[in-house]
Amino acid sequence: MRLTDRQKLILTLIIHEHIQTAQPVGSKTLVQKYHLSMSSATVRNEMATLTDYNLLRQPHTSAGRVPSEEGYRYFVGNLIHNSTLPTTTRRTITHQFYQSRQDVEQWLKLAASVLANQSQAASLVTAPHAEKAIFKHLELIATSGRQVLMVLVLMGGEIRQQFISLAEPVPQDRLSEIATKLSNLCVRCDAEGIARLRGHFDPLGQDILDILLAEMTLIEESATGQIYLDGMTNVLAEPEFSESDDARQALNLLQEPSLLENLLASTVMNTDVGGIQVLIGGEGNWEQLRQCSIVLARYGDPNTLTGSIGVLGPIRMPYDRTISTVRFIANVLSDLVSETLAV
Repeated sequence: MRLTDRQKLILTLIIHEHIQTAQPVGSKTLVQKYHLSMSSATVRNEMATLTDYNLLRQPHTSAGRVPSEEGYRYFVGNLIHNSTLPTTTRRTITHQFYQSRQDVEQWLKLAASVLANQSQAASLVTAPHAEKAIFKHLELIATSGRQVLMVLVLMGGEIRQQFISLAEPVPQDRLSEIATKLSNLCVRCDAEGIARLRGHFDPLGQDILDILLAEMTLIEESATGQIYLDGMTNVLAEPEFSESDDARQALNLLQEPSLLENLLASTVMNTDVGGIQVLIGGEGNWEQLRQCSIVLARYGDPNTLTGSIGVLGPIRMPYDRTISTVRFIANVLSDLVSETLAV
């Protein structure tokens, strides 16, 4: 679609105004507020043309215009320049990550917090995750009765914990002996390599090895690592969601691991590290997101560990700042993965 420079300007101003006010925008408002060198009648004519192009819509006959989903897509695809966050903001964020660079969980929580605060929307961050699970270390901790806490550490730093039930109570020294033997024999092995070691263990060791194999297989089948969320109340506070179930449906998607994994697997996980993907109104594929937009990026080291980050908010989100924030945080996380976790 080819728009004139004047049409591009009017579409851009309407989107900026609607993002700020959540109200329909009239021609008189544009002329007066932005000191346009054209009459209200000229602006109205251009708004009518943009409406014919399905880039704007008119909620009521006498109301002004609001951007349509197609209008936002055109804006994101054609009218947003590659802006960056202010230097002071970037320095502050970088310093925060520098202070927590040795603690993976802390910098993932920090990433979710920074994304939510900068965008005033809901954020999601998935832990760095390897396509191929490679064993590094195992701990077995006796708890009560037959219950044992199994702590599995993978190459790259991903940690999985789960309670397992054994056939009978086992003392801690015996559990530690099995965990040490598994750690020594299985280090740098994938599930297939670990399976070949079953003959090296007694029946109890083989039972634990089978549980370990099941967990390794589950990790490889999972599209993402652990999910960190923040800023849910930001979305619920938006005026278009104050008396609607739309925001809650979108937030439910974020909090349902299987649905979120499907979303990420079909979108951002197919992109290159550092690439940005914007879904507006669910793009016709995600009914839960029909009143929302989500900005996603993939971070990490493509040869070892990658994760996803994103921001979810109303369709009228400030795309330029949100995209800049997501891109910057993705780059910070990619550097951390390369410097701290990549094998």
